[in-house]
Amino acid sequence: MYFPVTSPILAFFALLLLMILAFVEIGVLEIAYEKLGISHRTVMLLLLMMIVGSYINIPIYRIPVQVLQQDRIVTFWGIPYVVPHAAEPHYTVIAVNLGGALIPAAICLYLLFKNKVSLTAAAATAVVAAVVYHFSQVVPGVGIAVPTLIPGVVAAAVAYVFKRRQAPIVAYIAGTMGCLLGADIMNLALMPSLSAPVASIGGAGTFDGVFISGVIAVLLV
Repeated sequence: MYFPVTSPILAFFALLLLMILAFVEIGVLEIAYEKLGISHRTVMLLLLMMIVGSYINIPIYRIPVQVLQQDRIVTFWGIPYVVPHAAEPHYTVIAVNLGGALIPAAICLYLLFKNKVSLTAAAATAVVAAVVYHFSQVVPGVGIAVPTLIPGVVAAAVAYVFKRRQAPIVAYIAGTMGCLLGADIMNLALMPSLSAPVASIGGAGTFDGVFISGVIAVLLV
């Protein structure tokens, strides 16, 4: 259990939440959140749960490796990531992050079941996943990293073109799932080469992209 980014980034996330909360309380984002079908207070709670849940990686299996990087900080696109201490020095633990994968995926499933946007959301997600896959990079010791702003901006643009009336819903789903698919799922074959103690789906280099992409996507449409 560890937080995937350093404390200044955590402070940035906290500041971002406070800024969003301020906008929500004065009603600027109320219409967008109503279109999502989730109350703005619930959205803030879910975002907070994502931050707390980023501490929790659920192990799935492990793969043997010869050399591991550990106990260091790696910077990618200006974001410092924490490489944790290896609990098992000869293995990379493959895990799923609660805050960066499971909770966002659950929100997307809720939105899909509640709204009839499955085909549009799937198409938009495919576009975002392709773009994220193109820009994703292997960061030794950390995982697969993606530039933070790209998923949300692309998701908002694609959603606006594909389904303008339900753009916030499509944008959130495409930004979140597109980031997970393009960064982690499509790069699963690279996991053995990461030399990371923990290779977490939705964690480390992907967490900030997933966390911020949904927020940006909703704000931009």
